[in-house]
Amino acid sequence: MRIIDEEIGGKHTYDDMEWPIVRRAIHATADFDFAGTNRILFHENAIENGMGALKGGCAIITDVNGVIGGLNKQNPKDFGNEIICRISDPGVAAAAKEESLTRSQAAMRSVSSEMNGGIVVIGNAPTALREVLRMAREGVARPALIVGMPVGFVDAAESKAELSQQSGTPYITNIGRKGGSPTASAIVNALYKLLRARKATS
Repeated sequence: MRIIDEEIGGKHTYDDMEWPIVRRAIHATADFDFAGTNRILFHENAIENGMGALKGGCAIITDVNGVIGGLNKQNPKDFGNEIICRISDPGVAAAAKEESLTRSQAAMRSVSSEMNGGIVVIGNAPTALREVLRMAREGVARPALIVGMPVGFVDAAESKAELSQQSGTPYITNIGRKGGSPTASAIVNALYKLLRARKATS
């Protein structure tokens, strides 16, 4: 973290709550573009909503098991957060085939009720993010926060742009193709760290 601060110096525009999250993403990826070209974007209520939801024991819904692998395991235990990923559920695969959906879309649909008041963390699939946005738009799901960090060359940048351009649901996302499970889980870990720091001073 010291090395990151030294290399970035004061050359960023993030506030005191945002920078620890961005720094954690850089730490997880060794990619300084998250403070520059592919900068991380924050809805004005994102951090407070995320911390409040975690403190209240919300569910954390993710599109891939890779996000789960990057989470600090003690945090969900301490705050009572259930972690849900249905991508490998046989019922999801069957539903995807029957309804001509991607498995990521079907997985998101299968946990729409658990999203209410929860945090949705997308670390891989743009189709998962698109589906969450559709459900939020239609009032089917009401997440407290969407961490949208899909990665890749097909629709990753575009789906994140859609997320950042809507105002109905708080979000943390980034510009461009970069992202991925390590970045998404690092953002959640950083929210927990901010929450613990606040608890320690309250």
